[in-house]
Amino acid sequence: MAFVLAVRNEEADLAATVESIRAQVGGAGPLAIAVAPSDDDTWVVAQALAATDPQIAVVSNPEGWVSHGLNRAIAATDEQFVVRVDGHCTLPPDYTSLALEALDRTNADVVGGVQSAVGGPGTQEAVAVAMSSRLGVGNSRFHYGGAEGPSDTVYLGVFRRSGLERVGGFDETLLRNQDYELNWRIRDTGGTVWFVPSMVVTYRPRPSFGALASQYRQYGTWKREMLRRHPRSTKLRQLVAPVMVLGVTATAAFALWAEDVRWLVPAAGYAVAVTVGGLNAGRSTSLKSRVRVPAALAVMHWAWGLGFLFGRPTPPPDTTA
Repeated sequence: MAFVLAVRNEEADLAATVESIRAQVGGAGPLAIAVAPSDDDTWVVAQALAATDPQIAVVSNPEGWVSHGLNRAIAATDEQFVVRVDGHCTLPPDYTSLALEALDRTNADVVGGVQSAVGGPGTQEAVAVAMSSRLGVGNSRFHYGGAEGPSDTVYLGVFRRSGLERVGGFDETLLRNQDYELNWRIRDTGGTVWFVPSMVVTYRPRPSFGALASQYRQYGTWKREMLRRHPRSTKLRQLVAPVMVLGVTATAAFALWAEDVRWLVPAAGYAVAVTVGGLNAGRSTSLKSRVRVPAALAVMHWAWGLGFLFGRPTPPPDTTA
């Protein structure tokens, strides 16, 4: 079993992520870390980790995109099973043992579990709450759990190499949404993606609303591009945010033009729903975090919706230069 990791600007978290890989029950296999050009000492940290463990290999990812990095890391290993890990996460000790049991039992091409978002008090914790609520992410089971079984996608994923090779790995023309798109191709070629709720991974979300907005704008932009390429993969939940943005904006604009406050009802209704829902979702957190949850929800909704409607996908890096 090989572990693959594509990182950029992960100086602060990389060592903890690698330590969780090393702590796997039954031992960890080879780990390939693909490092993109960074604004911090991620490369130095990765090299230092490799110096302490002969099973760790560090590869360069000059293109900088996650999809390129993951494919480079996968190519640097040859084990039958591939564990995708993210630089912002921590694996529980039984993660790979649960994955292997599920792969053997279901004959799936990929299994994965829950993204358990955890953050420090304040904005990061508020974002974690929003990312774990149905009001924030719809009915995606990997955000909050649910029944085990077939799924359209899972968080991260433990793959059979044969499944990855069958579909050609990650699409290097996608900056975001590459996980969902890969799992779509696996399912579209007759494979199975299997959700295992006991595979719970701790994820550290963005610590500021600005970083969250950038992240979700990219998510929306690249979701539209993914749906353009694979229209049969469209789900109703993927259209909710852009429809909300259009509806609230249009009715609010008409209210101003017509000088009729009745047209502000959709905007007011949305504001009430996000405020009440956010405060309720954050009820188990500190007041400092709880009062920020409605804002986190609104940032996610609007950034994703605006990205979906108006975002322009970035051309892939030129690898021929």
